Amino acid sequence: MYEDLNPAPRLLMGPGPINADPRVLRAMSAPLLGQFDPQFREYLKQVSELYHALFHTKNRWTLLVDGTARSAIEAALASLIEQGDRVLVPVFGRFGHLKVEIAKRCAAEVRAIEIAWGTVFTPERLEKEIKPLKPKIVAVSHGDTSTTMAQPLEALGKLCRAHEALLYVDATATLGGMDLPVDAWQLDVVSAGLQKCLGGPSGSAPTYLHDRAEKRTVGRRHTEHRLRVRGMEEGDGSVIGSNYFDLAMIMDYWSEKALNHHTEATSMLYAARESARILLQEGLDKAFARHARASQALVAGLKAMGLELFGDTAHKMPNVTGVHIPEGVDGERVRRALLEHFNIEIGTSFGPLHGRIWRIGTMGYNAREDAVLATLGALEAVLAAQNLNLPRGAAVDAALAVYR
Repeated sequence: MYEDLNPAPRLLMGPGPINADPRVLRAMSAPLLGQFDPQFREYLKQVSELYHALFHTKNRWTLLVDGTARSAIEAALASLIEQGDRVLVPVFGRFGHLKVEIAKRCAAEVRAIEIAWGTVFTPERLEKEIKPLKPKIVAVSHGDTSTTMAQPLEALGKLCRAHEALLYVDATATLGGMDLPVDAWQLDVVSAGLQKCLGGPSGSAPTYLHDRAEKRTVGRRHTEHRLRVRGMEEGDGSVIGSNYFDLAMIMDYWSEKALNHHTEATSMLYAARESARILLQEGLDKAFARHARASQALVAGLKAMGLELFGDTAHKMPNVTGVHIPEGVDGERVRRALLEHFNIEIGTSFGPLHGRIWRIGTMGYNAREDAVLATLGALEAVLAAQNLNLPRGAAVDAALAVYR
């Protein structure tokens, strides 16, 4: 027999997942309900209302896709893309390549444009691509944790409306940690995950749809046999290629119709509700400031150690920081030592950045002073053990000065 489940108490200071807020974990232990219980349907309604506030929207649709953040990326693209649609994907990190992969699986005609990792696209570059291509859909990350960069979206939203393209935004790494006013920025579909700035566990993906995206998705509605009800109109578009990730059917499930589609992950519904409730109770402006302050303190500490930040810091996310691994230092050995001796996890990176940078997250429940100070103190000790010459104590002092 295996022993009782008893994982070590890690401080997850990588690019996600992070430690869930204890209040979220407590909410997840609440009793389960049947999916058509009136209490359950009320909780669905409350979750939708809470995420309306987080997304800054007056449009109708905010809901959850059951699964990790990637599930909502796939649901959005599978429900929007019809075979042969032109899709533009601006790639500035690993998760741009993911959207290329998914769009191709949806039989899109994909145009990927790439830029050096550590930089973002200018509005002029995006307009230069969108104007002649006339894509049906533009799919982009808001923040890409692989590079720690955040792509400005306000000009892109206006650009897509002007050229009649739907704009899908992957906000997995930013919702709750950066402002994301979907109405003001004219975004059409946005999806996220609980496991980063929202301070929850992975496994539920908050999703927003503008009326334009709703129209396209409902136009492809083909309800399962024996679930159709009188008066329900079927779409005249092509059938969405995935059953589970069919947003038209998920919307019917979340609507007053309560049309069966899947069995909602009740504990994850509770987690999504509590994550949003906690953030709104704190106040979004205060939450954004907390993330920014944690980032500033971490950056001050890293610089005080003599470490070099990665990328265009003017477009760095406030919740993930990339730092160059010093020459002569074994990056993986440092990560192992942090885990073994201090129970602290930081991230490596992917592709061209693998082995070149560490990624340190200050997001969600972990965007707080003690977590930042503990991480800096531990990193300094581990680097000193690898004979890196650095001013001892300077990192924590610099971070404390930011908080003071």
